Amino acid sequence: MSPSRRDFLLNTGIVGIAAPLAAQVQPRSANDRVQIALIGAGGMGTEDALSSLAQPGVEIVAVSDVYDGRLARAKERWGNQLFTSRDYREVLARPEVDAVIIGTPDHWHAQIAVDAMNAGKDVYVEKPMVQKIQDGQKIIDAQKKNNRILQVGSQRVSSIVYQKAKDLLKNGAIGQVNMIEAWWDRNSAIGAWQYSIPPDASTATIDWDKFLGSAPKVPFQPVRLFRWRNYRDYGTGVAGDLFVHLFSGMHYIMDTLGPTKVFATGGLRFWKDGRDVPDIMLALCDYPETKTHPAFNLALRVNFVNGSGETSGFRFVGSEGVVEVGNGVTVSKQPRESEPGYTIDTFPKAVQEQFLKEYREKYPAQRATADAIRPQAEERYTPPRGYSDHREHHRNFIESVRSRKPLIEDSTFGLRAAGPALLALNSYFEQRAIQWDPQSMTIKG
Repeated sequence: MSPSRRDFLLNTGIVGIAAPLAAQVQPRSANDRVQIALIGAGGMGTEDALSSLAQPGVEIVAVSDVYDGRLARAKERWGNQLFTSRDYREVLARPEVDAVIIGTPDHWHAQIAVDAMNAGKDVYVEKPMVQKIQDGQKIIDAQKKNNRILQVGSQRVSSIVYQKAKDLLKNGAIGQVNMIEAWWDRNSAIGAWQYSIPPDASTATIDWDKFLGSAPKVPFQPVRLFRWRNYRDYGTGVAGDLFVHLFSGMHYIMDTLGPTKVFATGGLRFWKDGRDVPDIMLALCDYPETKTHPAFNLALRVNFVNGSGETSGFRFVGSEGVVEVGNGVTVSKQPRESEPGYTIDTFPKAVQEQFLKEYREKYPAQRATADAIRPQAEERYTPPRGYSDHREHHRNFIESVRSRKPLIEDSTFGLRAAGPALLALNSYFEQRAIQWDPQSMTIKG
């Protein structure tokens, strides 16, 4: 494309002309080719692209990134015919692009998602869906207005493991759920976001202004691009990177809209490398009673200084047992005592005798027998070997692009997960509990 034509397309907003046609989108045949573009070709974006390409009939036709080295690597990986550009708007202007994967830093998610849907493209956007809560409704409005498919990249919503946990809890496997514990701990430099910085990083190979976008203007510092999760200007800390996964998975399992209050604490304990976000964070959340479940509490933890290695999971604690969710699902039950027991030693002897007489009338003493030993139960459910919820998530996305059937993790679900995660980050820095309306997805007070 010549510079004059490219500038005309971008400056006149031609990327938005497809919006009026969006409502006319028809379902595709399962054999139809789906052509995708990758915007943000870092580690997660590339992994997303590879997972989409693992689906039949999918082709990647364009890549955008602010670092020339990633554009060169994309052509090495997918061929010289690939269209590449530092400017994502050039990708959106291409009519052959059906859908985009947004793997950029968090502060670009909302703008690119809205621009993409206004350009008639379906969207797979990495979590958290937004960096700022107020941008969430913009994405919801754009999805509705343009009748587009949008899926947020928290793959547990597509996991058969989480579906199994959902079914078990719905069917009363552990009685009434009253508390949930969720965690994601790591103990490595890469796990703590100390990603590699290419030796050719310079103002010649990187479009620094495009990377900054709406973020504060600062001099060129490649560490801020390649380790952007460490900075609030571009990322959302452990809350947006990992809490949001835990919120997404738990919201799916419990079929809940979100908490009413969030409080977080933590600190920067170990990875003092210039980052301005904590490496340990804890959060407590209140969930209200609804038609589908009673009120419960959620406790979240992320620790980047965990000497036992990387681990993540859930414990759903109920009145009749515990469900643990990790690589599989485990249900543990220990039946209640047949008698409530008593504490009467401090009563006068006459009162003790009266109490015991009435107690034994209600709970007759029984001789211990082998048949009367109470069973302790544990059930384990594991997915088949080689199963990947990440690939399953992308399969669901591609199928929805073809069928036009809505997905579970759409823009509304995405905001209901991102909102509480971002509240946790705000709570940490503001040192206060924050009230949240899960229905309207707005901060209260």
